[in-house]
Amino acid sequence: MPVSRREFVAAVAATAIARDAVALNAAPLWGGPVIDCHFHLRADPQSNLTHMDGCGVTNAVILARDADREASALQAKYPGRIVWAATTDITTPGAETRLTQAVKAGAIGFGELTFHVEADGPALRRVYALAAELGVPVLVHFQEVPHYDGEGAWETGFKRFEAMLRKYPRTCFIGHADAFWANVDAGYHEEAAYPTGPIARGGLTDKLLGDYGNLFGDLSANSGNNAMSRDPAFTKDFLARHQDKLIFGSDCSCTDGKGAGTSQANNPAASRLAGKCVARETLTLLRASTSADVFKKLTWTNGHTLFRLP
Repeated sequence: MPVSRREFVAAVAATAIARDAVALNAAPLWGGPVIDCHFHLRADPQSNLTHMDGCGVTNAVILARDADREASALQAKYPGRIVWAATTDITTPGAETRLTQAVKAGAIGFGELTFHVEADGPALRRVYALAAELGVPVLVHFQEVPHYDGEGAWETGFKRFEAMLRKYPRTCFIGHADAFWANVDAGYHEEAAYPTGPIARGGLTDKLLGDYGNLFGDLSANSGNNAMSRDPAFTKDFLARHQDKLIFGSDCSCTDGKGAGTSQANNPAASRLAGKCVARETLTLLRASTSADVFKKLTWTNGHTLFRLP
């Protein structure tokens, strides 16, 4: 049967993609591809791939600044493997213009937003509205408790955030960091960045994920890992219950994807992960706490759906 030109081109493209995928990750550590939805841009291009390959991550959403040329270059060099999101200083004039330009340049989301502002304040409200207008998700770092003297807090007021979910129903929010994950516990009252021990059911984060279709959770960093490590029975139920609302991310600063260097730089409160790769630790935890189908959703499917990736 003759093959059309379109079918021939599609077959060649599929073969090339498959060949490149095998070359990049011949033996996936996690039983299939993994997309890291919280990957900070490294100092040089190769360092990004070194970490990804070292921990068995096949794809990544790189968090960059504005319309970042390096992020765009990485995406061009590794098409289908690298995509990027953008942030900018939202407290300065022109922030909305810069973010719009970033999306036009290829950014698929906003974030990570980490500023000394209130999560329901005017600067972020403008970003939330713009995210809805441009059809991209926005990643917010919620932190009420400083990690060290002089750090301050970031995107404060998580316990008031439900009003933002209602006010901006077309905005896709991704919650991240200490306050977001500590509030899976109904007994949490900002007494520590990373509380420990059994979790009291009915926490605010758990409730908001269940009640609002426009809120998702980023499982990255010590904050996500700590919350999911505290109470195994809670974790299994939580991951199953919100299996369509959670995405894997690392937010890891180790150098090789195996724990070398400093895994939680400048954060003494996260010393429990010193000498470890956060990506490996969290992927191991998720795999042990879920079925194969749910694990695939958390590490692959949900990220593609949320960021509208092919």
